[in-house]
Amino acid sequence: MSRARALIRTREPSLLIVAALIGSLAGIAVTVMSRLAQWLHVLLFDIAPDGYLSASALISPPWRAAATAGGGLLLGALYLLFFRRARQIVDPIEANALHGGRMSLRDSLRVAVEAIISNGSGASVGLEAGYTQVGSAIASRLGQRLHLRRTDLRTVVGCGAAGAIAAAFSAPLTGAFYGFELIIGVYTVANIAPVMTASIAGFLVAQGLGAAAYSIEVPNALTMHAADYPPYLVLGVVAGFAAIGIMRLVTLVELAFQKSRLPRAIRPAVGGAIIGALALYSPQVLAAGHGAMHLNLVEVVPVGLLLTVLALKIAGVSISLGSGFRGGMFFASLFLGVIVGKLFAMLVTWLAPSAGVDPIAAAIVGMSALGVGIVGGPLTMTFLALEATGDLAITGIVLAASILSAITVREFFGYSFSTWRLHLRGETIRSAIDVGWLRGLTVGRMMRTDVRSVLATMPVDAFRSLFPLGSTQRVIVTDTSGRYAGIILVAEIHSTPLPDEAEDATIQPFCRQPDKMLFPNMSAQTAAKVFDEAESEELVVVDDASSRHVVGLLTEAHLFRRYAEELDKARRSLAGEG
Repeated sequence: MSRARALIRTREPSLLIVAALIGSLAGIAVTVMSRLAQWLHVLLFDIAPDGYLSASALISPPWRAAATAGGGLLLGALYLLFFRRARQIVDPIEANALHGGRMSLRDSLRVAVEAIISNGSGASVGLEAGYTQVGSAIASRLGQRLHLRRTDLRTVVGCGAAGAIAAAFSAPLTGAFYGFELIIGVYTVANIAPVMTASIAGFLVAQGLGAAAYSIEVPNALTMHAADYPPYLVLGVVAGFAAIGIMRLVTLVELAFQKSRLPRAIRPAVGGAIIGALALYSPQVLAAGHGAMHLNLVEVVPVGLLLTVLALKIAGVSISLGSGFRGGMFFASLFLGVIVGKLFAMLVTWLAPSAGVDPIAAAIVGMSALGVGIVGGPLTMTFLALEATGDLAITGIVLAASILSAITVREFFGYSFSTWRLHLRGETIRSAIDVGWLRGLTVGRMMRTDVRSVLATMPVDAFRSLFPLGSTQRVIVTDTSGRYAGIILVAEIHSTPLPDEAEDATIQPFCRQPDKMLFPNMSAQTAAKVFDEAESEELVVVDDASSRHVVGLLTEAHLFRRYAEELDKARRSLAGEG
């Protein structure tokens, strides 16, 4: 193992071998998960083995619609028996942003099991979150066993996610840019080779195992010109606002379930019962929506039915996620985007028949733009459209609309769905860009521990004798119980004359900054603010605010030097300079 670590650190091709292995394992995981979910669809809803649940004409007999509530009951039972005291699960974005790529494989397998149960029982969620969770966790475990450097570990986590998405959609470029944009957070010369290798490996392995590709079949006879751009650019903005509305609604529904008096273990069953009732009206609300998307994309659907399916699917996704089903919104956002795009085309045709908006083209643009608004990654969705259609002409419009959607969401909302849910937990990250090093750069790591202190009851004359001019600049002072009392400037106490009647005066009046102190767990940013407020070049570090026992000393110069070193290290990592 030590020889393998040394080889990976010194020879870049060795990392490509690791990336290929990770992509292959991700492809296997995707194949197994998709087949298990499909087997549950066949078993619970009596569909054809190669059919799609959401493409069913109706649920027959109607009692099969109760399967979703049954799935919710099973999730509740698992929660009560195994997961009630489980820790918060770290997803790939959070892992790369805050934990240097470290993930728990056991926790990620739990996500996979819950995603299979949720999707397999018909909840309106996709498996993509489970795919990327498992693929990234496998990569993280392997990287940790090899003791990879922080930068390399973050890269292999992106490799795992890239291999999983490439396997799921039969789209290597889509998988690779999913890894770049959403998991690693940056595209550099240093990470392109391993991520692309993992993506291609995941795609090839899944195809070799006969995995059912989540293909997006569209007619490839679309002809687009520069004059056709304006309506589709408007569609990009519309999709951005639609994405914001959907994310807000999911949060509101989740909050409503949390404020209800329903026990945590019962909520998925209640949500499942509601989804089952919606499915009796239209099965298109079930699962991720692969079959339903194909139906609405290539067939002529009345506007009333499109609006109904749109409302039902949004309700289904919100209730599924809000009630506690496990899954993601990747494919659901694509499905909803197709409907939004077709409705937009119908509206434009009605208002301006000469505008020449193609419903299929609008559906593809809407699919990508809404996907970018919710999931993020303009290039990811652009390559998905390209690999689905094989049409370069529409790719330019898709990219332009996707960028406008991303700008709209960032300006008026600020988060993708993944980072928004992290924000609700109190995190402030907006992407997978590595900021964990900044949190790891704490006062406790930077402070000096070899500090001397004196009692505040020491006479001034004794202090002057013990600390003559030039011996040191500052001295830490504590009270008789060992609590921090302030800092004394040696030059000041020597230059200040004492009145004759104050021969026995103590050093207490010379103490400065008695209420300005640092704590070991403070981040570098927080410490810098305290230095700025105190207007001091040195500050004392105490164990906590109540006991105030001195544990160290930190200078402002050392703080900024270490901060600059870490910034330079992060810059070189982003630039691929090692």
